[in-house]
Amino acid sequence: MTIPAGIDEGHQIRLSGEGEAGPRGGPAGNLYVAVHVTPHALLRRDGTEIYYDLQLSIAQAALGTRVRIPTIEGEEDLEVRGGTQPGTEIRLRGRGVPHLRRSGARGDLHVMVRVAVPTKLSKRQRELLEELAAESGEAVLSGGLFDRMKDALG
Repeated sequence: MTIPAGIDEGHQIRLSGEGEAGPRGGPAGNLYVAVHVTPHALLRRDGTEIYYDLQLSIAQAALGTRVRIPTIEGEEDLEVRGGTQPGTEIRLRGRGVPHLRRSGARGDLHVMVRVAVPTKLSKRQRELLEELAAESGEAVLSGGLFDRMKDALG
């Protein structure tokens, strides 16, 4: 039995004449096979569209990077441009699931950019981000909690 590309959860495949024999020696009936699709660990499917959440650091999003992403054919390189904002969708046309009834047509792969803000910084990382904020004219809390308490107590 061949499973067609693009088949989805809940679809059925009919195998003509592969069922039980008919009554009184009649012809065999049809066999229906219910399809269950196992979810992918990293990719989400919605019909023929595929979605992937890409985690980037602040530096990668600001400066640009090249990353390996999973696709339904395997991994491939993706170039992310500098200045990419959180929530950006990078759409790779024709890289999704094949359409079941339209030969050669495919859905798209949607790469959803998520920017991870670090929760802990080394002293040097904090200094660099404070320098960036100062250069950009942004107001931020400088120093760690201990430094701010020390300043407050005088």
